[in-house]
Amino acid sequence: IDYIALHKINYFHWHLTDDQGWRIEIKKYPLLTEVGSTRNGTIIGHFPGTGNDHIKHSGFYTQDEIREVVKYAADRFITVVPEIEMPGHAEAALTSYPWLGCPGTGPYKVEETWGVFNNVFCAGKDSTFQFLQNVLDEVLQLFPGPYIHVGGDECPKNNWKLCPLCQARIKAEGLKDEHGLQSYFIQRMEKYINSKGRKMIGWDEILEGGLAPNATVMSWRGEQGGIDAAKQNHDVIMTPGGWVYFDHAQVQKDDSLTIGGYLPVEKVYGYEPIPKELNTEQAKHVLGGQANLWTEYISDPSKIEYMIFPRMSALSEVLWSPKNQRSWILFKPRLKQQFKRYDLWKSSYSKATLTNTLTRKKIKGKK
Repeated sequence: IDYIALHKINYFHWHLTDDQGWRIEIKKYPLLTEVGSTRNGTIIGHFPGTGNDHIKHSGFYTQDEIREVVKYAADRFITVVPEIEMPGHAEAALTSYPWLGCPGTGPYKVEETWGVFNNVFCAGKDSTFQFLQNVLDEVLQLFPGPYIHVGGDECPKNNWKLCPLCQARIKAEGLKDEHGLQSYFIQRMEKYINSKGRKMIGWDEILEGGLAPNATVMSWRGEQGGIDAAKQNHDVIMTPGGWVYFDHAQVQKDDSLTIGGYLPVEKVYGYEPIPKELNTEQAKHVLGGQANLWTEYISDPSKIEYMIFPRMSALSEVLWSPKNQRSWILFKPRLKQQFKRYDLWKSSYSKATLTNTLTRKKIKGKK
């Protein structure tokens, strides 16, 4: 949050639930953290891994801790946007409360590897929606900002195709198919979120089957989702993987484990968040841009710093400066001054842009 504030970035998107762990205390459903916050091991190395370390990985934020973070951010003029994943990336929740899944699926476990998993929330049960509404009731009390992120991404439809309850829902609602069922799921949750005076954000998969009436779209699978949403007069946050996914390597031969991909700071600086396909009115729906740092291959704060710097500085200038006032030729030498600030903060960062060498703090016991 301090780094975000230093770069005049005013939102912090906090991803709190996934297949590999449920990280936020929900008092009505204590098993979400008693069971869902712990996995019994983690793959070793890059996916699919060379084995499993069989070390329990646990942890979650209490509601008091959440409030502390939200206040700390607000004191620095930063709004926190929580993400509670649905209907996919639900394995930790299903492990805690198996009745949330489709009949005949399971057994469930908090996943020990990365990827996309077939076990998702059952869309045919009203009890699923009641559960998620109850969860959101507590989330809404913790996060006073205008936005609630519901994910909506990477939701396989395999279980829904075989589930008699989901198929009955498709028939009863006159839906075309399982993509229509996902749209129904998201729209039903959006209606609830809107009834509480809040706005819903979802990844660009929420476009599939029909977009929820008031939804804001985060365009991550390239720019097309954002373009399509803006043309439908929906607000958009541009976060395409090819330009702003900071979990990709900064150098072609990185010295550390990453998810893959190559994203040098020059490419980040060259990003234009308003797609050329949008006219002036449509472009007004582009609220801004966002960088994402997924941490499945990151185990210490030094690595986080190394992954975001200097790319965060480049993106901040992109988002706050008019296109005609941005110049890579002028920005690159200014990085030398920025590196002095990183040194002052005692932060790790990549110097590959200027010297093709890397600077990282040494941590005891680690390279």
